[in-house]
Amino acid sequence: MKLYQYLSSAALLAGLVAGQARADEGMWTFDNFPSAQMTKDYGWSPDKVWLDRVRASAVRLTGGCSASFVSGEGLILTNHHCVASCLFDNSSGENDLLNHGFVAIVRTDEKKCPGQQAEVVTSIADVTNRVVSAIGASTGEALIKARDAQVATIEKEGCPDTAKFRCQVVTLFGGGQYKLYIYRKYSDVRLAWSPEDRAATFGGDPDNFNFPRYSLDASFLRAYENGQPVKTVQHLIWNPAPPKENETTFVVGNPGSTSRLFTQSQLAFEREVRLPITTALLSELRGRLIRAMQESPDHAREGLDELNGIENSLKVYIGRIKALNDQTLSGKLKEAEADLISRSRGKGGVGDPWTDVDKAVTAYRSLYLPYRFVTGSGSLYGYAEALVIAAQERTKPNVERLPGFTDAVLPLLKKQILDQRPVYPWLEELMLSWHLSKAREYLGVDDPDTKLMLGKDSPEALGKRLVTGTKLADPAYRQMLWEGGLAAIEKADDPMIRYALQLASRQRELKAQVDAEYAGPLTLAGRQLAAARFAAYGNMQYPDATFTLRISYGKVSGWINRGQQVPYRTTMGGTFARATGAPPFDLPLAFALREKTIDHEVTYDFVTTNDIIGGNSGSPVINREGSVIGAAFDGNIDSLGGNYGYDGKVNRTVVVSTAAIDMALRQIYPAPALIAELAKR
Repeated sequence: MKLYQYLSSAALLAGLVAGQARADEGMWTFDNFPSAQMTKDYGWSPDKVWLDRVRASAVRLTGGCSASFVSGEGLILTNHHCVASCLFDNSSGENDLLNHGFVAIVRTDEKKCPGQQAEVVTSIADVTNRVVSAIGASTGEALIKARDAQVATIEKEGCPDTAKFRCQVVTLFGGGQYKLYIYRKYSDVRLAWSPEDRAATFGGDPDNFNFPRYSLDASFLRAYENGQPVKTVQHLIWNPAPPKENETTFVVGNPGSTSRLFTQSQLAFEREVRLPITTALLSELRGRLIRAMQESPDHAREGLDELNGIENSLKVYIGRIKALNDQTLSGKLKEAEADLISRSRGKGGVGDPWTDVDKAVTAYRSLYLPYRFVTGSGSLYGYAEALVIAAQERTKPNVERLPGFTDAVLPLLKKQILDQRPVYPWLEELMLSWHLSKAREYLGVDDPDTKLMLGKDSPEALGKRLVTGTKLADPAYRQMLWEGGLAAIEKADDPMIRYALQLASRQRELKAQVDAEYAGPLTLAGRQLAAARFAAYGNMQYPDATFTLRISYGKVSGWINRGQQVPYRTTMGGTFARATGAPPFDLPLAFALREKTIDHEVTYDFVTTNDIIGGNSGSPVINREGSVIGAAFDGNIDSLGGNYGYDGKVNRTVVVSTAAIDMALRQIYPAPALIAELAKR
């Protein structure tokens, strides 16, 4: 719900060949699956019928995760950590669903997940020529406006029925391609089953991005429409059989963001600016939050979901810094760029986009701090900013609006703003005052943007005044402002709304500068870089991840770590052997109570060579027959460098097996109705 978005972004890549995907490497789009390469690697590849069925079963969750339909009645398999916010939003001090877990005995017990939407790709169309033609000879800010106007037009034309469909034009290869993805959407998503938090988070942060693992990171949602479960003819067949070593696996999901096609200057910006600032900020926020959570049991419960997300992100960014500071990797990436330049020189009209990127990144370095910090933090500020910008943008024609506020996007934005969810004032104050204090620190006390944000207030005083004075925690008030439009926003005396209005003009000014000096030039350079890549290595390339549907292939396999063989699987019994009695290695209560009924030999978690990244959480892991054998929930520690490349020797996807989920449904958190439903074909 931000007005603007930040940059998306170790013995790694030992066998890197610039621009050419090697065995098991690649997050491939469904309209460009590498059948010939997979046949060469595995002696077989899926046909179009197989791919179409799997694609129609895959689900994107708007909370940033992946999932899949696994029954004909709208049942969705995903990760526990992907539904943690739903559990959190439906919890109270007397009924802590996140801590205790949840089983809907009957479907009327299933609980709505605020802000959640399930989306299934129905078609993919190439609209590159339309977008490129609209851009024409324009540059800078004019280029971005022309591009965004054409994107808004295409999306509106593609989805006249916004109640059932969502259209999204996706930029691939940095502007080398544009694809229209049309989604069938389901805005009523409910929680059906989820284990207790400790079952999913056993091992906590120490085990995160590691293996062996003993985690039941799985949950079930259900999609509804018109108050009834959705009839999903296309769904994956549930297969509770254990995985076999070396069997072929596919991961189908929506990887969020990678930086594998970045130039050296872009990587330098990541290493020198964005990643160090982000890790420093998250480290301090983590400390502040832990201290506040120690103040009371209520704070401990209310802050847990936020803390889990912060710790996960912090580990990711630390891993990326380590990867980019590894001299072996840095050398390989430099060699890869030099190889691309050499192979593409003089081909297909490729000029010198690398110099253009260098200039754009240099300009962005001076804009980055205000562009990042002139905003707020926390749910209440997020509501205020979204309401203010949406009200302003809705007065304009669709083609003139900012991305994120066009007709194609507004239904989801409205849902996320108006859905009811709990708000905790102490947490809101902490988040907002933390952000304001760091903005003052990084921008400087005398900076005009600092003065705009703080005036004569301290971060703590301003945060407290805005949070205690706002009425935005009330969904009825948010609805009144949404329906009242710009007139209601401008008349509102709510301090958080007034504050968002105060910042909006400067945010627009910064966005215009970034578009003119960075985003516009980068879009032109991206088109040439894509042309260079295709000229050098051919058209069978996969683009960087964009939180759109991809498929990767691989196999069940362990790896060698420090000279020791890491097994490909763990068993349920390993949980009891690993438990120490102290968090985060304390046994889940249900495990402790039912130890004698749990089959200790059942495969719990396993690893594959599939190429994934954040956003793939909840992705179904599918065997050659097209049935689901697990849900991807993590990568190993080596995979953290996967943002910049893939090494099949050590990069691994970590999966919770359907065998373990089946055991849990039968013995640990009994759900006989779900067992019967999953058995249907």
